[in-house]
Amino acid sequence: MKNRSGEKIKLTSIDELLGVVNEESAMEIEIDKIKSFAGHPFKVIDDEKMQNLIESISESGVLTPVLIRPDQNDGYEMISGHRRMHAAQKAGLITIPAIVREMTDDEAVIAMVDANIQREELLPSEKAFAYKMKMEAMRHQGERTDLTLGQNVPKFKRTTEAIAQGTGESYKQVQRYIRLTELIPDLLELVDKKRLNFTIAVDISYIPPDVQKWIYEYICDNGFIKPNQIAALRNYLGQGPVTQSLMISILNSHIPVKAPARKVTLNEKKLTKYFPKNYTSEDVEKVIESLLEKWKQEQEVM
Repeated sequence: MKNRSGEKIKLTSIDELLGVVNEESAMEIEIDKIKSFAGHPFKVIDDEKMQNLIESISESGVLTPVLIRPDQNDGYEMISGHRRMHAAQKAGLITIPAIVREMTDDEAVIAMVDANIQREELLPSEKAFAYKMKMEAMRHQGERTDLTLGQNVPKFKRTTEAIAQGTGESYKQVQRYIRLTELIPDLLELVDKKRLNFTIAVDISYIPPDVQKWIYEYICDNGFIKPNQIAALRNYLGQGPVTQSLMISILNSHIPVKAPARKVTLNEKKLTKYFPKNYTSEDVEKVIESLLEKWKQEQEVM
């Protein structure tokens, strides 16, 4: 590895998410030598929070070093700190404090996901691809991810259980997020925008991409899609291919029909002959509910 210049800065504390050991130190690295992590699933958005970060860095600099690894071209690849680096660039900084660590590709993926997955307000698409990247990296490493599980437990379950640890989510929920990566981009964007229900989106992920495109068009035209519609469509697809016109027919024929609202009005004149004049409206309501409950019980016996 070629020698890289940089002024060393000893730090008294380092972000625990980076997993930095006490012996490691930060170096001021030129930002233009750092490239983004390949396939990085976390979005860097110029929103209000980013503006606040830019202002903070302008005033106090980057307080927590980023984590990078050397590449093969005398440069570096970002592992954790894309938002900080973006804000530093916006603030006019040329260098950024960084921990430089040698990592394999799989180690880098796991560290990148672990450092970012705890962020608040992550989009479903960000979690989906992050979990998938970590799952694939763990499989490449060939590690047994849960020694308490028996040998007959599927590897996918063992891996997703390991991923779920510390996230506050079950391994089944992690699996559901990973399923979202099978959606076409247009549908995944609807999930991010909360225009497509998460559970329905997971069900759609099992449908071929060409049919998913038709589903997207259907949602754009109708504004919604319901679980029983997708269930019916998947049932048809299990028997053979469908055309777009047939798909529309299937979905339309399974639109849930709302039961007509029933409104019953009892005017005061009708009620007065059944109740004493000193009864309040609350008293009347209690008697009616009591009588209806008794009637219901009699109907169930019959």
